Amino acid sequence: MRAPVEPAIDLSPATADEVKTTTCYMCACRCGIKVWLRDGQIRYIQGNPEHPVNRGVLCAKGSAGIMQHYSPARLDKPLLRVGERGSGEFREIEWDEALEIATSWLAPIRARNPDELAFFTGRDQSQALTGWWAQQFGTVNYAAHGGFCSVNMAAGGLYSLGGSFWEFGEPDWEHTRYLMMWGVAEDHDSNPIKLGLGQLKGRGAKIVAVNPVRSGYGAIADEWIGIRPGTDGLFAFALAHELLKADRIDLEYLVRYTNAHWLVVRNPGGADDGLFARDGEDNALCWNRQGAQANANDIGISPAVVGEYTLADGRRVVPVFHLVAERYLDPQYSPDAVSERCGIPAETIRRIARELAEAAFDQAIELPIAWTDAWGRKHATMRGRPVAMHAMRGISAHSNGFHTCRALHLLQLLLGAVDTPGSFRYQPPFPKPIPPPNRPGKRRQDNGVLDAAPLGFVHSPEDLVVDSNGQPRRIDHAFSWAYPLSAHGMMHTVIRNAWAGDPYRIDTLMMFMANMSWNSAMNTAQTMQWLTDKDDSGEYRIPRIIYADAYASEMVAYADLVLPDTTYLERFDAISLLDRPISDADGAADAIRHPVLDAAEQSPGRDVRGFQSVLIDLGARLGLPGLINEDGSARYHDYADYITRHERAPGVGLLAGWRGADGELEAKGQPNPEQLQRYIDNGGFWRSEIPEDARYFKMANRGYLDWAQRMGFLGHAEPIVLQLYSETLQKFRLAAQGHGSAQPPDEHRERVATYFDPLPIWYEPFEGAQVAAAEANAFPLSAVTQRPMFMYHAWGSQNAWLRQIATRNWMYMHPDTGARHGIADEDWIDVTSHNGTITVQAKFAANVQPDTVWTWNAIGKRRGAWRLGKDAPEGRQGFLLNHLISDITPRGDYANADPVTGQAAWFDLRVRIAPAAVADTSASAPQFPPLDLGQADDKPLRYGAQFRRNPSR
Repeated sequence: MRAPVEPAIDLSPATADEVKTTTCYMCACRCGIKVWLRDGQIRYIQGNPEHPVNRGVLCAKGSAGIMQHYSPARLDKPLLRVGERGSGEFREIEWDEALEIATSWLAPIRARNPDELAFFTGRDQSQALTGWWAQQFGTVNYAAHGGFCSVNMAAGGLYSLGGSFWEFGEPDWEHTRYLMMWGVAEDHDSNPIKLGLGQLKGRGAKIVAVNPVRSGYGAIADEWIGIRPGTDGLFAFALAHELLKADRIDLEYLVRYTNAHWLVVRNPGGADDGLFARDGEDNALCWNRQGAQANANDIGISPAVVGEYTLADGRRVVPVFHLVAERYLDPQYSPDAVSERCGIPAETIRRIARELAEAAFDQAIELPIAWTDAWGRKHATMRGRPVAMHAMRGISAHSNGFHTCRALHLLQLLLGAVDTPGSFRYQPPFPKPIPPPNRPGKRRQDNGVLDAAPLGFVHSPEDLVVDSNGQPRRIDHAFSWAYPLSAHGMMHTVIRNAWAGDPYRIDTLMMFMANMSWNSAMNTAQTMQWLTDKDDSGEYRIPRIIYADAYASEMVAYADLVLPDTTYLERFDAISLLDRPISDADGAADAIRHPVLDAAEQSPGRDVRGFQSVLIDLGARLGLPGLINEDGSARYHDYADYITRHERAPGVGLLAGWRGADGELEAKGQPNPEQLQRYIDNGGFWRSEIPEDARYFKMANRGYLDWAQRMGFLGHAEPIVLQLYSETLQKFRLAAQGHGSAQPPDEHRERVATYFDPLPIWYEPFEGAQVAAAEANAFPLSAVTQRPMFMYHAWGSQNAWLRQIATRNWMYMHPDTGARHGIADEDWIDVTSHNGTITVQAKFAANVQPDTVWTWNAIGKRRGAWRLGKDAPEGRQGFLLNHLISDITPRGDYANADPVTGQAAWFDLRVRIAPAAVADTSASAPQFPPLDLGQADDKPLRYGAQFRRNPSR
């Protein structure tokens, strides 16, 4: 009898033919990934352990990048509308025709009036190109997605600290002992945060999550504070009140690094009231406790921080800190006074204040690192307050969000907890001067180019982009008296204003990856009407729409010309220090994406191009000055060539690594033709360590300031004084009171005077205040959305693998809330705001503040979009809260936005709930006619079987 034959088993099968490293694009985290390829297809994606952002960690979104690339919703060819706008009727055209059409539309605009082009981009992460392109075109009408996402956070931080939360700063994960997370969901920067939270949990630091909803990070926090939406600023002021009352503040830090001791003029009604007292050389003054005025920047003095003084010229003045104490010690900010409004017990507020003080002062840490400050003083150690804060959209997306962000920064500064060991830390290229030096462009040069990029930072009323009558010059009304500090523009207002011709009619709306007919629009149904509305002559009120996207999103149906983008694995991208870098607190970093797959080889007949390269091609065809040579020929072949050779200033390009002719320089140097290959060889990224003695106190550390100037992050190496009190805001208030050459129109005076307070303030979010004034308690609940950790924007919820986690959303509410309103678990309910009603299915969950209902964002789809099946749960049971959110306030006088920055106030929404009026409900409402954008094969979408069929490979 023969012995049995053992099967031949390959114990070490070839996993892939090759591995390529690049940067993920499944969210804004920008992690490093390794893409394993076999037979020209993706085998799998894993995290790159060498990458500084994620150090090998990868989330569900990143791993599912395979199905993003192979999505049935990918667009294949340029499309030209042949039916009515919104019908989804197109014919495929070739690129030559598409570019000829786009050029024929845009060239007359450039010659006639560049402002007739409104160029608004969504989640593109390439503003270093798109904003510069708009500047070359000469239009003031450019903005990116930040206006409906994070501009409150950015502006609140940059006008206070010279830096901000979000991806531009981080907690000192290694040393902090107490972390407060304010309004932090799991969609942004998730892998670094997860890594950091793991460090904190591992060494027993306390984590406190402040959020109406307990999910993700909040679920692992040591304490969850279920705050009422829009009241975070009040909570912060109550904590400040307790710290001031107990004298648990860091006065030494305040005097050394902030404007706490600067003298403010008290001259009610005068043109200098509330401005800083300065000497003849424009130096801010302080009051030396020896009894005389002094230069506030001098060292070796002992400045007063309270009291009223009279200067030599007779002006009455008080220190900034005096005003801080005067305001926040007021009983209106006591824990007992704010407790009910915030939904937080007064004793909890007092305890959190004590815990913050104990961590900051009783557990202060000292690192044995010698350093020299900006004034030449040498310090043997770095002393820190190990209290860190991190905040995101939950506090930002309110009409009081700008001041709420400033309130958190006030709290940090009182504790001495900004860029010290254990606290919030800046990531290069931050901190910046306050405010940053780049102002918004508003004048065209002789060649039609704007004098500066369209977006920037306003320093005074004179910087506003308004006409001689004080009326807006931009179609979105950004940088106007209605929304003066709108540093990211106002993408959420452009469609209404373009439809209304306010302040003028535009000719063409060009958008990139901005799903403005669905999940990126407030007032979604009306927005769709504006996109299709015609004037009395039968012409569309928005004459032309050019749209670029990689997928058949809802917005594709409303375009006249569709330019199909690549997937992120088929193109070059620059994750630039000029835009949204991937730095950490210990080093500057940037990165690229590069084609790991050839778009031309992915499927028969597919012909797509990266939008950035298309934009460069269009710019050359239009003869834009920065995009052509002297002989009129194209200056750049494509985006990769632009990344390599473009210089924003001599020696400064999009990428900081491997500069110079031979690649031996960093940050500054002439273009290196091999630069992109050097990035590819290094895993797709570059990183430069900050010297050890320069990693903390960056705003006043001689080592850091000199390093940052050499790297090109700062124009000069002067210290950056942190701003408890904002003179910029006071200049606007004075203008509203009738002072200065630039004053607001009468209809805006009261608004500007009220909300441009130089110290942080709190006020009831506009929607809640206005609906309550009209009809008391008609809308008793707050309603908010969050993005789940496993999806990001609409593009993630079309992904086959991520859809296995969730294919529809629910309206979550606390069981007690349901009982109060006669609703049982999984009932269909009507949710009504002042703007409309939706019918959705309820789900009980105890992880929500009882006066709040919430849902996941962007899962609901319009049927026919994204080439999902006709009965896909996303289109039948899924829904958007957007239908309830108005783009204007209930009063109708302003956009539903923050009055300082214009950020969309998504989270101000107030609603009431009741059992559904229609008893037999099987689908959410409203429903809209299905779009005809193609259907995917109904067969299950599987991936990877081909690799199992060829095991020898």
